[in-house]
Amino acid sequence: MPELPEVEIARRQLLRWMNGRRVVKAEPARGVRTFRGADPSAFARISGRLAEAHRRGKYLLLGFDGGMGALMHLGMTGKFVIRPEGVDEPYSRARLHLDDGRVIHFRDPRLFGRIEPAPVAQLHALGTIAALGIDPYADGLSPGQLVAAVGDSKQDLKVALMDQSRIAGLGNIHAAEALFRARIHPARKPASLRADEWRRLARAIRATLDYGIRTQEHEDEMQYVEEPGSPNPFLIYGRAGTPCPRCGTRVRSFTQGGRTTHYCPRCQPKRPRR
Repeated sequence: MPELPEVEIARRQLLRWMNGRRVVKAEPARGVRTFRGADPSAFARISGRLAEAHRRGKYLLLGFDGGMGALMHLGMTGKFVIRPEGVDEPYSRARLHLDDGRVIHFRDPRLFGRIEPAPVAQLHALGTIAALGIDPYADGLSPGQLVAAVGDSKQDLKVALMDQSRIAGLGNIHAAEALFRARIHPARKPASLRADEWRRLARAIRATLDYGIRTQEHEDEMQYVEEPGSPNPFLIYGRAGTPCPRCGTRVRSFTQGGRTTHYCPRCQPKRPRR
């Protein structure tokens, strides 16, 4: 599922593809739920050059100099691809036709993605954005900011890290990766963490997000680890039953907050070592 790194990569792709180009036609696909709760015809009013492309957590905010913009969420499988005009793209849910004869498709096989067109002046005031917590890139994430965001949660630490109203952008993969890097068990309670563990975790969150961006930022098309044939670039996620890359202990998994959590029982003990 797209998390902060994948959405940031998508933002950079759009900036690269649309540099110096104009949208001459915006085309919503018919009969899809991509525009649920919004008016598809408003998307069709998008035109002109890309004037701004911001990311907040897992959301993209795109503004065009024609006055219209869009709030976009990639859902579970959404991505942008660019093709020559006239080339069919399966699962294309919305299209931006450029003045150089290319088309940017929002490709979303499972239809969990969402597009909400809005005037550019209203994008940042949308309730969806106002409800988000701290963004590790836009706002920084010092140990103190991390404690303020999740320190009072009574949930397991990994579940609290995935709460978008606390930290915007972390999901199942990168929360697990950060906890592994920080050597902290996912089921620890936030109140049990020492000051040095908060410092390690703040550094680990930034490190795993940076790594996630580096793995694909120069690729022409983004791939998700769940897609058939895609490699798994992660240290701990999806590696249950294999040796821990740090100590060789067999990686374990369990269900946490409705999601599968991966961890190393030796590197991430349930009872913290003094």
